[in-house]
Order: sequence, then C-alpha cells, then structure tokens
Amino acid sequence: MKLFNRTPAQVRAAVAPTDRVLTYAEGPDGYVVATDRALYLGETRLPWFRIDRGVWDEEGLTVVTTEGQTYRAPLPEPGRVPEAVRERVTASIVVSQYAPLDARGGVRLVARRTDEDLMVWEFVFDAGMDPEDPGLRALAEQALEETRRSFGV
Repeated sequence: MKLFNRTPAQVRAAVAPTDRVLTYAEGPDGYVVATDRALYLGETRLPWFRIDRGVWDEEGLTVVTTEGQTYRAPLPEPGRVPEAVRERVTASIVVSQYAPLDARGGVRLVARRTDEDLMVWEFVFDAGMDPEDPGLRALAEQALEETRRSFGV
C-alpha cells in the first residue's frame, strides 16, 4: 500500500486493475483518466491503439477513434490529460507510411501496438477513394506487404 497515493478512490475504481493511472481530470460529466493502457471517458474505455487523434480546445477534449467514432469530454481544468493523450497515442504508432496507389491517390499505412504487444494495421485512404473498391484494396494490400518487408514488421 502506498502511503501518499493521492488518486481519488473513484478514479482508481473506474479503471481496470491492470491499468496504471497516469493522470486524470474531473469534468462536469465525471472523470477523464489517462492510464498506461487506455483513456477512460466516464464509463468508456478507449485503448490507446484505437484512438486516431485527440483535440483539445477551451471547452474540453474531443477524441476520434480509428473507426471514426467521436467522443467529447468537457474539461474546464484539464491538468495533464491533453499532454498524456498526445504522448500515448503517438507512442502507440509503430509505423506510419504513405503509399501512392494510382492516379486517384494513395493510402496511409499505420501500424499500432496493442496492449498485448501485437501490431494492428489500418488503411487510411485519401479523401474521395472508396475503401471498399476491390482494386484499391488489392493495391493497398500490396503496398502493405512492401512496407512490412521494408520495416521488418
């Protein structure tokens, strides 16, 4: 037991036992907690490798996931939460490589490290490109294989 643990019991109770609290801030909708493995927005746990970006403004924190979902947390006093979000999301990215595909544009190939130390890859196609187009998917898969070989991952 730590003698000087100043993390409120509510914050410790809100996170998974395997997660270590790095920083937190209290907002009108509850606590926002950054741990070594995830960001907690109230009842929602977002692993770092699933967060595409976090944007801070004077009203609070907006987080966009790699699946395109948006979460908003009002935080009048954010403390170190924005800094922790930026650092942890950046640290989850192992590879980010742009590959031109054809005359219409290209794809960004992004590898992120999961909590289990595995890698997940995602394709981020240029605006106006159809990610469901089988021809584009085949070109992107080929670019992914070349990128994996060149980075050794």
